Amino acid sequence: MSDKKVILSGIQPSGALTLGSYLGAIKNWVKLSDEYDCYYMIVDMHAITSRQEASVLRKTPFEQLAQYIACGLDPEKNTLFIQSHVPAHAQLAWVLNCYTMFGELSRMTQFKDKSGKNVNNINAGLFTYPALQAADILLYQADLVPVGADQKQHIELTRDIAVRFNGIYGDVFKLPEPYIPTVGARIMDLQAPTNKMSKSEINDGGCILMMDKPEDIKRLFKRAVTDSETCVRYDVDNKPGISNLMQIYSVCTGKGFEEIEKEFDGKGYGDFKLRVGEAVVELLQPIREEATKLLADKAYLENIFKNGAEKASYVANKTLRKVYKKVGFIEKT
Repeated sequence: MSDKKVILSGIQPSGALTLGSYLGAIKNWVKLSDEYDCYYMIVDMHAITSRQEASVLRKTPFEQLAQYIACGLDPEKNTLFIQSHVPAHAQLAWVLNCYTMFGELSRMTQFKDKSGKNVNNINAGLFTYPALQAADILLYQADLVPVGADQKQHIELTRDIAVRFNGIYGDVFKLPEPYIPTVGARIMDLQAPTNKMSKSEINDGGCILMMDKPEDIKRLFKRAVTDSETCVRYDVDNKPGISNLMQIYSVCTGKGFEEIEKEFDGKGYGDFKLRVGEAVVELLQPIREEATKLLADKAYLENIFKNGAEKASYVANKTLRKVYKKVGFIEKT
């Protein structure tokens, strides 16, 4: 058994991966591969809390996996799998639903946001999905969960559920901690820089997709919202647009904010936006090309999903059996 700490995270296959997905999550996942025992899943069960086109939902996981690998996530070092291929997620989620309080779910910020955007589909799954998310994490006895700052509330609820369960039945679940990178954790919309870049907002011109063509990426950065000044300076409160572009440029190039400010001292926003766009193209183009090649070999991708689900199931089922025994379920023979 590995002595490495366990990391788990996942992204919904409810749309194409964005620049924010890469800079805020996947790029950091790659760095963790050698140091941790990593489980990265495509959370299709979470995706159906909003209506999905079945044909798209069947296709997107392959595109997502190809991009994961093209970004540097080695299937030999990381367990890559589809959430619904491991039944233990749904099985533990039901148990945890019974140890999650109604009031806790009512206070979840994302439920309020998503129900506000989907007034015709405020379903029970949308309300209780934090219990499924807790099951995702606790099944693998995860030590760390790479998340954006907006997801920290879910980790706190997961810990509360685990503490409640452990308090009744003993030491069953490890308490996870959020892993929040200091730079690039929250990439904002280019047209609405106070809002997170989201794949659900691709039509507003503020979202860069990882598979976008170079000319489209440059065009979107050229149109990015800035401010009435001409000074490239990091100030999130007063200059959210420029600060977002600086953060993107910093993660793409490895340059600090002070270095960026010096680089563009005396230069206009046009020069800065052009260079940010070029930096993003330089970062994403090889990923796009490699992902396109991988998508041509569906059998290879299917095999990765199969192997990943087998490994994930082996670990998840050990936790599930322990939980079932604790609550008094009779073991299946």
